[in-house]
Amino acid sequence: MTISTSDAREDLTRPESLIREEALALGFDICRFTSLDQAWPAAGRLAEFLAAGRQGEMAWLADTGERRAHPRAMWPDARSAIMLGMNYGPDHDPMAVLTQSGLGAISVYAQGDDYHELIKARLKTLARWLQARFGGELKVFVDTAPLMEKPLAEQAGLGWQGKHTNLVSREFGSWLFLGSILTVLDLAPDPPEPQSCGTCHACLDVCPTKAFPAPFQLDARRCISYLTIELKGPIPQEFREALGNRIYGCDDCLAVCPWNKFAAVAREQKLQAREALRAPSLADLARLDDAAFRALFAKSPVKRIGRDRFLRNVLYAIGNSGDAGLAAEAERLLDDPSPLVRGAAVWAAGRLLERDAFARLRAARALLELDPTVQSEWTGTYHS
Repeated sequence: MTISTSDAREDLTRPESLIREEALALGFDICRFTSLDQAWPAAGRLAEFLAAGRQGEMAWLADTGERRAHPRAMWPDARSAIMLGMNYGPDHDPMAVLTQSGLGAISVYAQGDDYHELIKARLKTLARWLQARFGGELKVFVDTAPLMEKPLAEQAGLGWQGKHTNLVSREFGSWLFLGSILTVLDLAPDPPEPQSCGTCHACLDVCPTKAFPAPFQLDARRCISYLTIELKGPIPQEFREALGNRIYGCDDCLAVCPWNKFAAVAREQKLQAREALRAPSLADLARLDDAAFRALFAKSPVKRIGRDRFLRNVLYAIGNSGDAGLAAEAERLLDDPSPLVRGAAVWAAGRLLERDAFARLRAARALLELDPTVQSEWTGTYHS
């Protein structure tokens, strides 16, 4: 979104307090400012991340690497960034569902409506107010453009990037949605927040797939959020058991952060979880056809990965459940039109059925399978 005007309609001597007041009135929980004149060490970290291939299948990160080198690389006229945060702190323990193997664990941020739409609407409202009040060209961003918002938020003092690479706030812990407005206005910058993780490494220790090669570094290829959301094909066998019952994203490294003890529960109902998505039954989810999937996840970010990729995740969780009663769901999905779903169903059935029963199933079905990746699942030799 781009708005421009040649008029400066008011004195700009103290715009920051007025902008902050308006942002809070619109439902944002924090609003701070940073100049875009400062150095940008995030570019070096991104270059190292890409050079190591840690982005996996997220090719857009490499494709837009030069534009991410600095906010001005994307928009040379930008002078300041208005950084905004919205608290989505859960009203329940997001780790509790991990002990209930018949239920699916969906990341907290995805249990309600898509935050992109919620924040974008408020950012646009704030942008229109800002233009009318102070003039100047501006651009609005919500995680949809090559702008590295976490480093900008750190620079503006919303928090700091923790050892898990996510933003940590003294006030909201690890539970902040971010939005930003770049503007040609010269706004007085807020001081950055000092890095305050200390000697704590709880977020690194809890990661089920050991996705952190070192503090402040992430290998997305090992991250459960990447594996369950961004990866399009079968999840590598080495990670499947570690998924547990996580079927969309992973909150472990966020949930164990000690700073969360200071975080308030999100104040708005719009940010609360839908009951149907807090801890859904794996058996129910395994029966979703495309229409039912779209209906259940209407307005949810889960919808973007599609039914087949989602059922892949559900079937891995079924295979990890240890519940032989769920084997019937896996067997039924051996006939699914999607090879991705069929392959995951083979793996789940192999985990739940007795060896002889699975051998009989393989003898009856493996030779009928035409897809090579599913054939490899039957023979147990498939590796991504």
